Amino acid sequence: MKWILLLLGLSLGFSSLQAQEDDLLSLLGEEEETTEYVSASFKTNRVVNLHSLESTAAGVLDIKISHRFGTLNGGAYELFGLDNATIRIGGDYGITDRLTIGLGRSSFQKTYDGFAKYKFLWQSTGKRRMPISAALFASTAIQTLKWQNQDRENYFSSRLYYTFQLMLGRKFSEGLTLQLSPTLVHRNLVETSAESNDVLALGVAGRIKLSKRVTLNAEYIYVLPDQLAPGFRNSFSLGFDIETGGHVFQLHFTNSTSMIEKGFIAETNEDWLDGGIHFGFNISRVFTVVRPKIEQ
Repeated sequence: MKWILLLLGLSLGFSSLQAQEDDLLSLLGEEEETTEYVSASFKTNRVVNLHSLESTAAGVLDIKISHRFGTLNGGAYELFGLDNATIRIGGDYGITDRLTIGLGRSSFQKTYDGFAKYKFLWQSTGKRRMPISAALFASTAIQTLKWQNQDRENYFSSRLYYTFQLMLGRKFSEGLTLQLSPTLVHRNLVETSAESNDVLALGVAGRIKLSKRVTLNAEYIYVLPDQLAPGFRNSFSLGFDIETGGHVFQLHFTNSTSMIEKGFIAETNEDWLDGGIHFGFNISRVFTVVRPKIEQ
């Protein structure tokens, strides 16, 4: 009887061990597929002037210092534009990995601006496949120059400008990203009757990876006809992004002086063919303000 009980116990133990092993192998064989989100479509959340598909990570503050020098056709007397400079200082903060807000102040027309950008589609592979990334962008700008005519009735609302933009893009490979940015700029007050208060434009941008830390960026903004006064031109910019640890340096050439949407989309008046080219740079430095919680 003892031998029978011993054999029965050993048999039950072996069966239990085998069942556990089978369950473990089954789990390993049926591992749930994960979603992998595409990252680094651009090195920072700007192409040159345009916002890119990238968002600032949750809890991260991105301090940006941007310069645009004078135009190259200023010649040696103006040191090819280096004697003059326009600057914007701002900060972008990631509320979540999809939602970014930002504030800035430009010396050009003494303008303050604020924006919000939300990425509602995120290119991904795996369990959830999404072929493109898409984001909505909205900004408000306030121009604070002194009124040219102090004697007439001037309204605060005349200082306000609004921009609404949809960004659509895809990272085709590690070396190539393309983006489209349909845009509406509304200006409460324009200088002449030849200008439209509402300006519709289409931005086209791209990035080509040259090395692990260097990319070539380009953007062109086409403004639909009959919306700008004679003399205004479409914005075109070309430059390089250089990543060095926590910094991203963007060195570029552009025919736009302003660094906010209502300026470089609706108020660009320099011509590349005439030497109306600004050398400029953006410096981006990120700081982690709130560290993400690590799940145990």
